[in-house]
Amino acid sequence: MAKNQKVLAKGIRFLTLSLPLLFIGPSVIYNAFMNKNNVWHYLVLAIGIIVCFAAVYFIFKGLKTIVDGLFDS
Repeated sequence: MAKNQKVLAKGIRFLTLSLPLLFIGPSVIYNAFMNKNNVWHYLVLAIGIIVCFAAVYFIFKGLKTIVDGLFDS
């Protein structure tokens, strides 16, 4: 089994990038729902949803990069 260290490091970097987004996204969404009477409710909610989708994207990209580094396809 070949291991490409640079590709593995890149995959770990994507996973570490997604970790803060996993906590920031739901807290922003929660904040948007707690302030429904505010004018910026929908904008904050959209930003929170985008942050959550970005976290999921970086998780999948990081895992795919790690698997590519491990199995060298």
